[in-house]
Amino acid sequence: MNCRFCAAPLELGFADLGSSPPSNAYLSAAALREPERWFPLRVLVCRECWLVQTEDMADAHALFDADYAYFSGFSASWLAHCATYAVRMRERFGLGAQSLVMEVAANDGSLLRYFQDQGIPCLGIEPTASTAAAARALGIAIEQEFFGVELAQRLIAQGRQADLIAANNVLAHVPDINDFVRGFALALKPAGVVTFEFPHLLRLVAGNQFDTIYHEHFSYLSLTAVERICAANGLDVFDVEELPTHGGSLRVYAQRSDAMRHERRETVAALLQRERADGVTDVNFYTSFQRAAEKVKNDFLAFLVDAHRRGETVAAYGAAAKGNTLLNFAGVRPDLLAFVADRNPAKQGKYLPGSRIPVVAEDELRRRRPDHIVILPWNLAAEITAQLAYAREWGARFVTAVPFLAQH
Repeated sequence: MNCRFCAAPLELGFADLGSSPPSNAYLSAAALREPERWFPLRVLVCRECWLVQTEDMADAHALFDADYAYFSGFSASWLAHCATYAVRMRERFGLGAQSLVMEVAANDGSLLRYFQDQGIPCLGIEPTASTAAAARALGIAIEQEFFGVELAQRLIAQGRQADLIAANNVLAHVPDINDFVRGFALALKPAGVVTFEFPHLLRLVAGNQFDTIYHEHFSYLSLTAVERICAANGLDVFDVEELPTHGGSLRVYAQRSDAMRHERRETVAALLQRERADGVTDVNFYTSFQRAAEKVKNDFLAFLVDAHRRGETVAAYGAAAKGNTLLNFAGVRPDLLAFVADRNPAKQGKYLPGSRIPVVAEDELRRRRPDHIVILPWNLAAEITAQLAYAREWGARFVTAVPFLAQH
């Protein structure tokens, strides 16, 4: 396999998590009688551009299908993040009724609704039918397809270029990263700005966040790699911010390279230097990650087996994609983890891919009163433990497995 960005041969390994089905391919009861498609889950590193990337196995169109079950609007903390972003972008870039804000991977409209509430015209790009329908129900215009150069050229022909394009947690999800990024350079007005948000590779490694590796994530991104990708595809990075979302993310600001309306801030050089100092451009940075992931897996399995031997029940909360990576890497099945509760109706009544653990409504926690509740989306542990505080009344203990086994 060659690098998705620079086409150099990929020889340096980063992580091998065995194999699993796509992490958002939830199963119906009828599907339990059918075989599942499992794909190897290996991640490699390009030693030329330092892009970390999943080995080619699963097709993006199969991953983001009509039954895609991730809806961003079920997280209160994410909605607060979106509301803050909308206000900040309006103030920083002077957006108003004559502007156009686009969001690529608009999902259920959780972000664009806040621009719409401020009277700013919006357009969402969203390929999955289920989430696109939810966004349209909010009155948001949606182009239901994948983004890239072809769609950008069509938008230009329609006179729809953007003052701001938001691309939150999507840059990692695209197999053809060059076509995708080049599309932004086309879809922006000359003075337009795009912001990319993505989990930061430094935080992934430091926090042992191996469960954020799954087939939908084709890339695992540093500013070092993203700046090079942008520069090669007509965009200039002029600012970067560190965010707490998803266990530690970056927000990268970029403009058209042929316009350059914004002066580059010191934040860019400072973070690039810190990445170099921490080893992003050094082979040794990548070679110990596998052992750390295996320790988490082994500790989590030991906890589940010990609880089972003591006759204690273990359930989980949050049917998150990252949880499916953990459960399938560890080989967990319903005998060790009885069920997963989730607020999203699109997931309730289904079964987790691979492990085939049932997904139920939150009320099932009150009814069955498990002794332990494993919080699979560990990045939302504070929000979820507050939401489920009533479980402490019967003595339930909250547990996270990443970055290490811990009680809350």
